[in-house]
Amino acid sequence: MNVMRQHWFDIGLGLALAVGIYVFLTPLSPLSFVLWINIIALFMHQFEEYRYPGYFPGMLNLAMFASKHPDRYPLNSNTSLIVNVILGWFLYALAAVFGEKVVWLGIAIMLVSVGNFIAHTFLFNLKRKTFYNPGMITADMLFLPIALYFFYLLLRDNSATFLDWLLGIGLGIALNYVGVLKLIDWLKDEQTAYIFPPRSLPPEIR
Repeated sequence: MNVMRQHWFDIGLGLALAVGIYVFLTPLSPLSFVLWINIIALFMHQFEEYRYPGYFPGMLNLAMFASKHPDRYPLNSNTSLIVNVILGWFLYALAAVFGEKVVWLGIAIMLVSVGNFIAHTFLFNLKRKTFYNPGMITADMLFLPIALYFFYLLLRDNSATFLDWLLGIGLGIALNYVGVLKLIDWLKDEQTAYIFPPRSLPPEIR
């Protein structure tokens, strides 16, 4: 399990290739196509955050929590696995698999993508007084345009009911707050054994 904690984002890059092949070979509706492409964007985003340049965990702990132990607190490698794989991969895949049948879930995960764009482009940079942080490029170049196109398709084809919008927006807000920030808070442990390696810290404090 520890291997998974240290390499889930590398596995994700391989899954991005597999999903890309699936999308290329499978006839999909425009909405389903966008939802599957969004999974590829998720895998690439996580790779940028955790592998190259990869210092997102330490940056987050410093920027948002002024941590004295940015290699483990409050975000640690176990919490990261839970948030990104158990929650993130599952929900993004579920939205793609069911497509138009659960439009509200697609709306919710696209709002998570938009939340990532806002956090990486503005929040983290303002907090750290930087122009870049790991995850920003994929958030700006993939998450945002994919989400905007998804919402364009919904509005153009009138594919979502009022209830879809209500459920989707509500769940999207909940996932951005509870599914990320609150999970980190609930699972924090200053004595945790789930420590990030030095490469997960910003270069200036390694």
